[in-house]
Amino acid sequence: MAEPMGFFTDTTVCIGCKACEVACKQWNQLPSANGGLNTLSGDSYDNTRRLDGIHWRHVKFIEQFPESRKDGRWLLMSDVCKHCVHAACLEVCPTGAIIRTEFDTVVIQSNACNGCRDCIGACPFGVIDINPVSNTAQKCTLCYDRLQGGLEPACSKACPTKSIQFGTIRELHTKAQTRVEQLHQAGENRAYLYGADEKMLGGLNSFYLLVDKPEVYRLPPDPKMPTRNLVPGSLYGLLGAIMVGLAGIFNFRKRGASEPALTGDEEARP
Repeated sequence: MAEPMGFFTDTTVCIGCKACEVACKQWNQLPSANGGLNTLSGDSYDNTRRLDGIHWRHVKFIEQFPESRKDGRWLLMSDVCKHCVHAACLEVCPTGAIIRTEFDTVVIQSNACNGCRDCIGACPFGVIDINPVSNTAQKCTLCYDRLQGGLEPACSKACPTKSIQFGTIRELHTKAQTRVEQLHQAGENRAYLYGADEKMLGGLNSFYLLVDKPEVYRLPPDPKMPTRNLVPGSLYGLLGAIMVGLAGIFNFRKRGASEPALTGDEEARP
């Protein structure tokens, strides 16, 4: 098996050019939204809106400006599938359509997908959606076909500022930590890595350098696997059932105690 591969995205050097979005669309031959007649979102320069079955890369434009429009900033982030080490989508897929490749990436095989949408609900990052052309769930493959040919993914290859860096996870972790230390020395103490360690779903094979809370970037601060919710959910359900049962018994006994006892004549009446 090859060494795990992935992306390190340094959001501090993203310029919002969307070259990654275009390269991803072109290489994967993804259809345009609404036949090319997509309407403007009104949300800054973000007209892609979100990741879905035909947008496997999405550049987020997050404006942070006061009413005076002074001393504001833009947070730019090229979002993509995280290729989680513990992938929720892979866990719930009923047909085996979602596999882990020899590069430790997660890929959906369209020819085995039945469109059940279980993976869509399971993904804590909102990455997966249905491609209206194929009617199957689709997302970033980390250009699996290119990796098999020894090529770099199209998005990172097209990035002009090296905001998106591709390589082995081991090398990327070293680069990312060096970059965080560099930013701290330059006075940007808010810089930190999101998803670079095993605490988050075993580690994300596409992790990020951020300078604000995950929620600001519309990322979950503590994503969970579906199975981690089974035990707490079962316990809460059992506790609720016990409480309902006890309430029913209490009400029954209370009603019985409040009803007057029948006399002998009343008992004899037909």
